[in-house]
Amino acid sequence: MQFTAREDIEAPINAVFEMVADFERFERMAMRRGIEVRRLSGHMGVVPGTQWETEFKLRGKPRQVAIEMAECDPPSLLRFDAVSKGMNGVTIIEFLALSQRRTRLSVDMSLAARSLPARLLLQSLRLGQARFRRQFQFRLSEFAREMEERHLHGG
Repeated sequence: MQFTAREDIEAPINAVFEMVADFERFERMAMRRGIEVRRLSGHMGVVPGTQWETEFKLRGKPRQVAIEMAECDPPSLLRFDAVSKGMNGVTIIEFLALSQRRTRLSVDMSLAARSLPARLLLQSLRLGQARFRRQFQFRLSEFAREMEERHLHGG
């Protein structure tokens, strides 16, 4: 199962990359949404091998997901691999400079089941796929507008 979303952002590629690679900010956002996040690697930089453990509830059940930054090629690519009980995920974030002040941000997320319960969960997600795709694109659009504001106001 795969989801892709794209947004053009009125900010230079290096600024967009830095904002997306602000992992501490994403960790805080996740915690505010009730997701437990623990960074396992000691360094706070943007380097391959950085790992997180997360725990959250999905459909009433606690889920644990281990995430690792598998690849980092500033300012053009970030790749994260996620593993949970019975499921694998890959998220690739690509940055393309459209001009000196405009960047295209593409997010590609794929999920694959490794067990029967995970296949059933993915199947139920497929039923709501259109809604999830719209929500995925909407969230990326909101994030893009927020990045434009942060860049414009130096925040």
